Amino acid sequence: MDKIIPLSVPNIKGNEIKYVEKALRDEWVSTAGSFITDFENNIAQYTKAKYAVACQSGTAGIHLSLLALNIKSDDEVIVPTLTFIAAVNPVKYIGASPIFMDCDDSLCLDPKKLRQFCENECTFKEDKLINRHTNKHIKAIIVVHIFGNMANMEEIMDIAYKYNLKVIEDATESLGTFYKEGKYVGKYAGTIGDIGIYSFNGNKIITTGGGGMVVSNNEYLAKKIKYLSTQAKDDETYFIHNEIGYNYRMTNLQAAVGLAQLEKLEEFIKTKEENYNLYNKNNIKLLKFNEKCRVNYWFYSYLTEKRDVLIKELQKMKIQTRPIWKLIHTLSPYKDCQSYKIEKANYYYDKVLNIPCSSNLSSQDVLYVCEKIKMIENS
Repeated sequence: MDKIIPLSVPNIKGNEIKYVEKALRDEWVSTAGSFITDFENNIAQYTKAKYAVACQSGTAGIHLSLLALNIKSDDEVIVPTLTFIAAVNPVKYIGASPIFMDCDDSLCLDPKKLRQFCENECTFKEDKLINRHTNKHIKAIIVVHIFGNMANMEEIMDIAYKYNLKVIEDATESLGTFYKEGKYVGKYAGTIGDIGIYSFNGNKIITTGGGGMVVSNNEYLAKKIKYLSTQAKDDETYFIHNEIGYNYRMTNLQAAVGLAQLEKLEEFIKTKEENYNLYNKNNIKLLKFNEKCRVNYWFYSYLTEKRDVLIKELQKMKIQTRPIWKLIHTLSPYKDCQSYKIEKANYYYDKVLNIPCSSNLSSQDVLYVCEKIKMIENS
């Protein structure tokens, strides 16, 4: 096969060009226009969230969320170590301190260790969770729904309620994932905690090239996030700004693409599920997703002892793969931060390989990848 089989690329086969052309003809190309409003409304309707605010990126959305929740520089935020660094960097943007938590077998934040940490390493007094190690107030948890999966939100939310912790859901990889059963049946990833964030980066299940969306059922938080994302304008006529704001608004051109992509989301999920099952049927056993959920199957995780060999050899065959992220608590900017019983994350870091999963991946492509992986594994 001469063509490259990419890891995860956009699927542009809907109304993207039509909508972008309309935005260009109407000359609404910047951070105002009807496509932004329509995209916000459609995301809110799809996820059943009360409010949605378009922004520049998922990272910007997390930054705005921390600010809206009044997380300060002397506060602490519990975060996973097994995630993309963009989920954690905004904690540093505001000068707060991250505390790194292990993952469970879903690759998402481990609620059992989270509970152990709160019970054994902290004191809860005057409605505040105080870290005994630093004597600082732990105010929030950033939960990342890894690779389209859903973290155990039933347990995590119970812990959050008990210890008065705000919950930010980084659902940047999990648009379309929702609970099929249990306490949160019908609830979408991103809509269970205080604030949820989606990303529309080029490799996500739907894309705007770059861009993000913040959702919440709290009107105050949604309004605060929109206010901060548009330079904190208190008087647009006379340019009065009473707070430090940010240039974090999505453009109308991006929203035009996003609106067209959202129309195809369920079709993309169906294809990704079919390809996930096809890998498994051909003896490429992928990590399972949360069985309580309808997931979006964004990224496929193959567990192997030959991760680095596969990356190298598959690249020669024009098959793109990648290792899972380097654990954040081991990276230079974070190596002095507190971490708690990191064990499973170390195991999965060494063994997880992400393999081609684009929504426009053909069954022929899947079978070719299966053949080559098995050939290398058996060599």
